[in-house]
Amino acid sequence: MKNIFRLLFVFLTISAISCKKSSEDLSLAQISDYYPLEVGKYLTYRLDSLVYTNFGTSSEVRSYDVKYLVDAQITDNLGRPAFRIIRSIRKDDTLPWATDATFTATNTGNTLEFVENNLRFIKLARPIKNGFSWKGNTYIDTYSPSNNLRYLDDWDYTYEDVGSITSAGGFNFSDGLTVNQRDEVILDPSDPFSYSEVNFGLEKYAKGIGMIYKKFFHNEYQPQTGGHPGYYVDGSYGITLTLIDYN
Repeated sequence: MKNIFRLLFVFLTISAISCKKSSEDLSLAQISDYYPLEVGKYLTYRLDSLVYTNFGTSSEVRSYDVKYLVDAQITDNLGRPAFRIIRSIRKDDTLPWATDATFTATNTGNTLEFVENNLRFIKLARPIKNGFSWKGNTYIDTYSPSNNLRYLDDWDYTYEDVGSITSAGGFNFSDGLTVNQRDEVILDPSDPFSYSEVNFGLEKYAKGIGMIYKKFFHNEYQPQTGGHPGYYVDGSYGITLTLIDYN
């Protein structure tokens, strides 16, 4: 009987050490593990873009292929080593690529900063472990009256499913993670006579690959008044990026 208890104690001790080591290994992960940057690397996605038309009274989804190519190593506007990423777009694979945007990615060692449309987002941060949270939009001016970015204020980015199997676009990756950015519903979006707002952001990454999936949605609804129909204000939109190719 003593031998059984001794073996049980050894087994539980080994299991605890193994779990602790696994957790520590994950927390020691580097930004570059989940967002590798080197000239020539590309990721191609299917882009589904939700746009509001007819003065915000209707909506439609427009789909494209988009390629994000790491074009060159540069210095960002703060004097730090960074990479320039060029995006190209096409309606489908029967058409040539056309460059339509340029971004900047900076790995600071503790964060991954991504600049698009002059907005600097902190996409990833260390330590990379479940439950870790940071203010991903902290560098964005959300209060100036000259912009309509108030909805981006005070977002808490939080890791989930770190190290788990992650899927996107028919690909399965053995080591991935999810960044939950926002899941907010203000008042009742189903009521056409009431103001409402919806904000949602989520991204998935795979080790050695980069971002494999993104879903972002923001709309702000103004209700019917005086015989005028309700409408979604300018700046309401949604995008979904799903990985379809990479190198």
